[in-house]
Amino acid sequence: MSGPEEETYTTMFSSLRHPARRKILKMLSDSPMTFSQLLDELKIPSSHLTYHLENLGELVVKNGDGKYRLSNAGESSVAIIKGAEDVPDHQTSFGSLPIKWKTVMAAFLIGIILFAGAFYVQYSSYNQLSANYGKLKVSLDNVQSQYNKLLSWSSSNDKAISVMQSVAQIDLTKYQTTLLSDTHQVQADCGGVVEEVLKYSLVSSGGSLDIDLRFRDNHLSLYQLSIVEGVPNFALSYTQRPPTDSLEATKGIISRYASVSNDSYLSEMAMLLSSANKSTTESSLGNTKLKILTIGDSSQISLMYSANGGDFAAKSVRLMFRNGVLEELVDDWFLYRIDNTEINVSGPEAIQTARNAAKTFSWNASGTKVTTFNILDEPVSAIFFPHPRTDPLFLVPYWYITLYLDKEYPGGVNSIAVGIWADTGQVANIEALSGQSTA
Repeated sequence: MSGPEEETYTTMFSSLRHPARRKILKMLSDSPMTFSQLLDELKIPSSHLTYHLENLGELVVKNGDGKYRLSNAGESSVAIIKGAEDVPDHQTSFGSLPIKWKTVMAAFLIGIILFAGAFYVQYSSYNQLSANYGKLKVSLDNVQSQYNKLLSWSSSNDKAISVMQSVAQIDLTKYQTTLLSDTHQVQADCGGVVEEVLKYSLVSSGGSLDIDLRFRDNHLSLYQLSIVEGVPNFALSYTQRPPTDSLEATKGIISRYASVSNDSYLSEMAMLLSSANKSTTESSLGNTKLKILTIGDSSQISLMYSANGGDFAAKSVRLMFRNGVLEELVDDWFLYRIDNTEINVSGPEAIQTARNAAKTFSWNASGTKVTTFNILDEPVSAIFFPHPRTDPLFLVPYWYITLYLDKEYPGGVNSIAVGIWADTGQVANIEALSGQSTA
């Protein structure tokens, strides 16, 4: 299987790794929902919902009335989710064996087949050999293919094991660890980088968890842990129990991550973290900015690139904790470059540019062109969020302006979003939005 069909399946399975995305798919399987309805049900920040919807990709589509619904691929994903909920625990698999035993067993299989081939040549006639040569070659090719795949998995497995044990300090000796999948694809929207995703199942007597690791161009891009089942307050097994305080835990994680990856930017992050304490919510060192956000039992710690008073949030290392457990580590710092840091347009100036652009804006709803609408003076939102202009990996200063309307117009539209390049002041894009909250 290759081409678009493989990309569809890859998107489908990689999108199901996060509990929130699975919940979104289940909710939409009951009926289409607006952005606001999803927010009310999930009780998460709107930026988090936007992030999850983007990652669901083609599994979710947006109707003309502004409601999100499942695509055919999304409906298939929901069927997979429901089926997976009844799947029994994974049994011991070949992928759970130590690397050296995998290699020995693969070499042993090849040796058996080669020996069988030699024996067959000695005790069979020329005609019999000719008749069965094709079958023997197919068998050898299959074994060689599996052997090569095994070697590839072993190499990737080494990197993943290093992250789980050395960085996250998960004690793998306490779990039955199984490599469930190892997928590769070229990410066109990320400049053609090669992306590899490894999915592990860790099972112990107390419960089970899944750990996903994503590598882009052989560099760690994502570590994600999800508890699948277990008794309440299922305790993870660590080689060394981490601090319960998220900031202190982050200091150790970044220090260990720096020793594994040898990236210079992590050293500067470690220096910045060393000066932070429990009262710190924001601080900077050079072009690195620390932001700490805590909501209930969840904490997000972001270390992002910052220049000229603007935060280039896409170029960052982010850690998510829940109840003191590291659930997610995302490193996009190494991936993105900074095109320029010129912020020549302020927030108020960007808002005025957006209002001017909206005067001639229109949209179609059920075959009707909407050209007349009223924009409120307040509220208005201006978010500085640099993103690519031409090269998908080079960030440019950018304002995202949301103008709210006085009522809901045809198509469920109640706001207009305008993108403004902060270095030139030019309008990048404009679109009608539905279901946007003014809160």
